[in-house]
Amino acid sequence: MTRHADVVVVGGGQAGLAAGYHLRRAGVDFTILDAQATPGGAWQHAWDSLHLFSPAAYSSLPGRLMPAQEGKTFPDVSHVLEYLAYYEKRYELPVQRGVRVEAVRDQHPVLRVETDSGTYTARVVISATGTWWRPFLPAVPGREHFLGRRHHTVDYRSPWDYAEQRVIVVGGGNSGAQVAADLAPHATVRWVTRRPARYLPDEIDGSALFELATRRVQSGGPRISDLGDIVAVPPVRAARDAGLIPDHRMFDSLTVEGARWADGSIWPCDAIIWCTGFRPALSYLSPLGLRTEGGRIPTEGTRAVADPRVHLLGYGDWTGPASATLIGVGRTARGAAREIAEFLGA
Repeated sequence: MTRHADVVVVGGGQAGLAAGYHLRRAGVDFTILDAQATPGGAWQHAWDSLHLFSPAAYSSLPGRLMPAQEGKTFPDVSHVLEYLAYYEKRYELPVQRGVRVEAVRDQHPVLRVETDSGTYTARVVISATGTWWRPFLPAVPGREHFLGRRHHTVDYRSPWDYAEQRVIVVGGGNSGAQVAADLAPHATVRWVTRRPARYLPDEIDGSALFELATRRVQSGGPRISDLGDIVAVPPVRAARDAGLIPDHRMFDSLTVEGARWADGSIWPCDAIIWCTGFRPALSYLSPLGLRTEGGRIPTEGTRAVADPRVHLLGYGDWTGPASATLIGVGRTARGAAREIAEFLGA
């Protein structure tokens, strides 16, 4: 049996929930399909010690402020998960769990959404799958020869998994800095970055970053990346100031035992953790042929240029300033819902 909804939202994480909130307010018929068995999206797979780098009030989805976590300025991942589960329940969002979308095809005038649990048709599809499910690993000579553990941010859970080992952490962004700082008291860590680590001023947290992004949208100004790459959250700041996480330049290749630099020196290690980012998880949209030669789907706002029935939400500045953040995704979700309601004549 084929089911129908005017809008199918693919992904029940923060972007999918924000979309659902605004679609409901716009009076649009919709359903949310999520592959996960429980609420929380990618947050339920993050490492144990992860904290937001914004206070709770600056980490909220539309309509409901995240409550402060007792004793903590920056909420931890368990608090975020509780908030997302509560949010989904509070607004009675129609999330279908354990449903993995495999392909979206053109079945003019509707879109055919094929899942492992049956088929849906929709007049509009919102892709809100995020990036966590598609980790990026750079092509480094000799990577296949290294005999130690090869992990990515998605695999990292706890420093105790690497206790008393020698670990290389690769990546000069927030994840690389936070994982290196988390490991430093428990393992021998060498943090490797392509260029010297660029910390934002210590007084800047996620709330300031959101305000900067907002001002840039309204009147231009510097990009956040012009100011630095790493938010000095308390654990990172403490490790940095204690000299536990000096950054080293990127190695040239990997050997059986570890990493080799241009001068021929080798640093043997037991594990490498690649904190090298992600790519949008969009393979299920491939049958629609929306990508250009550069590999990206061109958009106007959140709407795919090649097909107005497809919107992409929550993938970062590509689909709206700060749209990959809890607080930022609400703004682009509101605009997408408004445009979709007009398209549907709701």
